[in-house]
Amino acid sequence: MQNETSVGNRLFEVLKAAGLALGIAFLGIVILAGILRSTSLSERWIYPINQTLKLVSIAVGVLVFVRGEKGFLKGGIAALLFTALSYLTFSAIGGDFSLGWIAVIEVVLSVTAGVIFGAIAVNLKRN
Repeated sequence: MQNETSVGNRLFEVLKAAGLALGIAFLGIVILAGILRSTSLSERWIYPINQTLKLVSIAVGVLVFVRGEKGFLKGGIAALLFTALSYLTFSAIGGDFSLGWIAVIEVVLSVTAGVIFGAIAVNLKRN
């Protein structure tokens, strides 16, 4: 039977991974906004850049904080938590909480990325 400390440690890993991913995404969005303001970057690039930024954020958060066993599960949960928190945060900033089929696709892609990076994270050799 698992003790509460190990469950707490796993939960803390997931929370740290999601928090780091959210921080990276927020920083990236601020930088992207500055670039958009000072250049004539076409609007058609915003969505692909945003999605890439989300995937990179998930990858970094999971690769930095996920350890031990069941990395795929912890990575998927961290990505799901990140997606929910980023949706709430950026929707609050933008004032639009509407959901559509794109949101479902983003959740599936994010969780898939979290699962993949979680599996990679637990198999990396670390000092």
